[in-house]
Amino acid sequence: MKILIKNKRPARLVSLFLFAASSAATGFAQDWRYLPKEQQIPAPACLTLHMPWEGGNIACTDKTHEEWLKSLTDWRTERRIRVGYDGSRYDLPAFKWAQSSFIQPQMMVHDRYFYDPTAGKYTVDRYLDDLQKRYGGIDAVLVWATYPNMGIDNRNQQDMVRSMPGGVEGVRKMVEEFHRRGVKVLFPIMMWDQGTRDPGKPWPQATAEFMKEIDADGINGDTQDGVPLAFSLAAEKADHPLVFEPEMGPSDEALGWNVLTWGQYKFQFAPTVDKYRWLETRHQVNIQGRWNRDKTDDLQYAFFNGEGWESWENVWGIWNQVTPRDAEATRRMATMERGVAPFLISPEWEPLYPMHMYGVFSSRWPLNDETVWTIVNRNEYDVQGRQMTVPFKQGMRYFDLYHGVEITSQQEGNNAVLSFPLEGHGYGMILATPGEPSAAMRQLMTTMKPMTSAPLASFSHEWKTLPQHIVEIASAKPTSTAPESMVKIPGGNYLFRVEGIEVEGSDDVGVDVQYPWEDTPRRFHEHRMELKPFSMDKYPVTNAEFKKFLDATHYHASDDLNFLKDWSNGSYPAGWENKPVTWVSLEDARSYAKWAGKRLPHEWEWQFAAQGTDGRTYPWGNQWEEKAVPEPDHGRTMRGPDNVDAHPSGASPFGVMDLVGNVWQWTDEYVDEHTRGGILRGGSYYKPQGSIWYFPQAYRNNNHGKLLLMAPSYDRSGALGFRCVKDSE
Repeated sequence: MKILIKNKRPARLVSLFLFAASSAATGFAQDWRYLPKEQQIPAPACLTLHMPWEGGNIACTDKTHEEWLKSLTDWRTERRIRVGYDGSRYDLPAFKWAQSSFIQPQMMVHDRYFYDPTAGKYTVDRYLDDLQKRYGGIDAVLVWATYPNMGIDNRNQQDMVRSMPGGVEGVRKMVEEFHRRGVKVLFPIMMWDQGTRDPGKPWPQATAEFMKEIDADGINGDTQDGVPLAFSLAAEKADHPLVFEPEMGPSDEALGWNVLTWGQYKFQFAPTVDKYRWLETRHQVNIQGRWNRDKTDDLQYAFFNGEGWESWENVWGIWNQVTPRDAEATRRMATMERGVAPFLISPEWEPLYPMHMYGVFSSRWPLNDETVWTIVNRNEYDVQGRQMTVPFKQGMRYFDLYHGVEITSQQEGNNAVLSFPLEGHGYGMILATPGEPSAAMRQLMTTMKPMTSAPLASFSHEWKTLPQHIVEIASAKPTSTAPESMVKIPGGNYLFRVEGIEVEGSDDVGVDVQYPWEDTPRRFHEHRMELKPFSMDKYPVTNAEFKKFLDATHYHASDDLNFLKDWSNGSYPAGWENKPVTWVSLEDARSYAKWAGKRLPHEWEWQFAAQGTDGRTYPWGNQWEEKAVPEPDHGRTMRGPDNVDAHPSGASPFGVMDLVGNVWQWTDEYVDEHTRGGILRGGSYYKPQGSIWYFPQAYRNNNHGKLLLMAPSYDRSGALGFRCVKDSE
């Protein structure tokens, strides 16, 4: 059964829409019946099936779409007046790129496709080539160097970027490599970062000057509900305009200077209209669903709204790879959107253009005498045949851009009916143009026809976790007795129980690490093992001991940025000889251990030395003792650690000292195809205040920290040292 919708344009045939009885009874007593819910404007209730126990359904009235669209349009007009909307920034040439920035990953700098720690160089081409191969490439990239590592010491958000290989000059050249490939580059700002080093100037000014120095294109406002206007003004004052992209929804007025946003949607069957896109069609939204393993909703909502997608896979070192089907859908969606980008900013956008089939939704995008429709099939099943009705116009031709073919319309009175296939959970795009399509449209069809020859259903939709492996620690020459300044640990049967302290990720597979006896990474671990005897340094390696190593070997780190950062002229500060050495990377620590005829401990060895056989919570017992650890440092500058022998009451059952609360200590390294992580034990004295997002402490014997590794310059920290072990005969 079909219903004839009558409106100011020629009538269209529309399928049987279902309308909740409760909604029908409400009428239009209110001025705005379809008010936005956060960032989303709801569709008419009749577009979604309501079962009898949900109140039942009736068919949409003839005027449903017309009244819904009028309500949205009237609301938009008044809303712009109410907020004094000024969209002039969208006209600036420096911001035009954002309007067609459809695919933007958040890229962790720790990704091994982006930086090769062995070769010691950025590998931007490798990173981009991988994304091009898997899902068709990107338009912009959000380069993320801060959370979750930030807060392990007092480096602030900009210092973390400056710590990347090559320092500021290296970062600037890396940005150039992205620009050479036509990719715009954004960095984040964290207004919650008020506990680390004070930048010495207002954050808007500091941000503008630093982004100009490295030639970045934009800023993502982490956890911000709109980046304040002060940041835009500071960037313009610095003569380096920046595109601002808040994570959360800005005020409607702030849309005038936040020309990009994320879309963190609640998905339902009938697509919702993005409020920001509706208020300003030149505004770009990238839908972000970092933890979703099935990206169908993200991609279909983006395509329906003519907007983009945050193709985020490396989520804080937890790899959530896009499935082959979603990757292919991304390739097709992005290719089409890039090909029709000028249409997708049309101020005459008409969302939810009526379609014939239940569960098929479209948006109409007119531009001059042409029109494009973006179409999604929300059904699980394929639909074919009569899909949509448009006003008949003599000489108008229709093209199925998704399949790259022309459509022959069927004239029915003053209307033309278009028929074409849509795959289950699939996509469609129709072009109406008088006469011959443009060269750009012909090229798009030439590209799309072979691309869509295989159905999306032929690509695997199975999600898989990425396996990790532990980096081998070579044995040190065994000894029968504990060397001087080391403690003999007898070994034995040990129940190793530990959990990661990552702020995010819950207990999902892929979080934390995968021990050699496990088949996947996970947060919670328990394993009974037989430990061989070994000796452990009684104290962490001190500055004086590390200087002996330097003097004997003339060791020079190949990546020496931040190496022994608190030393000067080749030596530690006066009075610091008995403090633990810090600002040493995992590579630096391994080099020292090899010189000393020792090795770094496995994590379970460290924990056994701290815990013994009774499962105690802390090295000294089950209750926290303030005298057993240094006084916490909550300042924005670091005072430095205590001497390693300053807290004898913190000894473990075996007499190992200074295990907890002074400096973190390096143990094992875990690697997967994309990320490296160093397991840190013991926590530190430094605790920046003001945010839950800083690197958390792990003082308990059954907790460990995981530091995402990039390169020695970045990995070194003022709150991280090490101690060694030696194998026993």
